[in-house]
Amino acid sequence: MALQSMTGFARREGTSGRWRWAWELRSVNGKGLDLRLRLPPGLERMENDVRRLAAEHFSRGNMQASLSLSAGESRVETVLNQEALSAVLSLRDQLGGIIDPTPLQLDTLLGIRGIVEFRETEDGDEAIAARDKDVVEGLLAALAELRHMRELEGAALSRVLLDHVSTMEALTLTIERDPSRSPKEIAERLAAQVSLLLEASAKLDRERLHVEAALLATRADLREEIDRLKAHVVAARDLLGKGGPVGRKLDFLAQEFNRESNTICSKSNAAAVTAAGIELKVVIDQFREQVQNLE
Repeated sequence: MALQSMTGFARREGTSGRWRWAWELRSVNGKGLDLRLRLPPGLERMENDVRRLAAEHFSRGNMQASLSLSAGESRVETVLNQEALSAVLSLRDQLGGIIDPTPLQLDTLLGIRGIVEFRETEDGDEAIAARDKDVVEGLLAALAELRHMRELEGAALSRVLLDHVSTMEALTLTIERDPSRSPKEIAERLAAQVSLLLEASAKLDRERLHVEAALLATRADLREEIDRLKAHVVAARDLLGKGGPVGRKLDFLAQEFNRESNTICSKSNAAAVTAAGIELKVVIDQFREQVQNLE
């Protein structure tokens, strides 16, 4: 399954009968799937279907989906108000001996408010069902286009993240191979420090100092941190290779990378190791920043 970024845009438009429709989708980063939907009046019934289809395509992202709908042509029909016409004709008969009994003309009737009404012809159920079907198919096409765009950006992010992982691996190996980590180097450094302390004060307990030195040597060892960093590198590559919605897992791994690099920097008593640890923290921050864009 391909990796997806959470940013993208898609637009699809088309016609159905006399109707013209257009879908516009936008997506940005989000902790979960949050869809804000704008539908034309009268199409609110489609909301549940739109949300279901969006959830089938995506698991994360703040999304906006808007549908515009307009009639390409207006069809007008006339409606005669029989009751109003009868009332007018009845009134004419009642006033026949008072006013000019000339027969009423059509233009006169049209000028009387309420006799004839003009209204737009409504589509039948079949036409509406066909239009709604076309609109839903347009939504599916827009969702597929948005997914494609997010996958293209996800592929680019994957390459960037793999480069970061390789850099983190190289820095881990640099720390592992640093001469200051050899048992001989650690022993000589601690022995020198113990000698300085003994020379400074004859009252110090030699055996106690050697025990403390041994504890310090144990605490200064970076083997566990290095092994965990190597394991995290393998896990990160595995997740990036597997694809799918792995953004949260990679974000957790970034936190674990950072934890180990902090420990290395705090334990280090060699300038080269500290420098590599600091550089490692910088790369981890870059890795985590890019991970925030993944689904």
